[in-house]
Amino acid sequence: MMPLGVWVGVILVVLGGLLLFAIVLILWGIGIYNGLVTLRNRYKNSFAQIDVQLKRRYDLIPNLVETAKGYMKHERETLEAVIAARSNALQANQRAAANPGDADAMGGLSGAESMLTGVMGRLFAVMEAYPDLKANQNMLALQEELASTENRVAFARQSYNDCVAGYNIARETFPSNIVAGMFAFKEASLFEVTNPSEKEAPKVAF
Repeated sequence: MMPLGVWVGVILVVLGGLLLFAIVLILWGIGIYNGLVTLRNRYKNSFAQIDVQLKRRYDLIPNLVETAKGYMKHERETLEAVIAARSNALQANQRAAANPGDADAMGGLSGAESMLTGVMGRLFAVMEAYPDLKANQNMLALQEELASTENRVAFARQSYNDCVAGYNIARETFPSNIVAGMFAFKEASLFEVTNPSEKEAPKVAF
């Protein structure tokens, strides 16, 4: 039978080992948690760039419509459809900006943007019948600015989707999925194109 002192020593060693293991486990969990937070903040910050470019486009559209009104007096329905779609997209973007990655918010934005792209495409098609409008310098400048903005939106969207993919992979991969489940790291949604015609920026050059 081992002396009491030996037993005490063994117990202390075991307790010390358990304490060390617990400390390592806690530090490991903190590291994974911080990594997930970093990835989540990264895709949210990336969406902020989409927000900036979309707002820039929303600001351009009313000017374009006002310019077109002077020439397209019989196309009121088309112009009103553009303004309505722009308003819906603006509201959808505000909801998405308040909660980037949320499935409902991102789905709403995708649908609204697809609708806006569709009506803008119809507007530009109708403009083909108005040569004077196509030659208007203000309209040409707006077209160029809109095309540039569309390219920036596409670039920002790709960056956001890449960040979301990285975050989702991290939260689903073992063992980080354990920490993600414990602290409710929800899956983030991509900003996907639901309308095939939106896969290319609207053609704004005549």
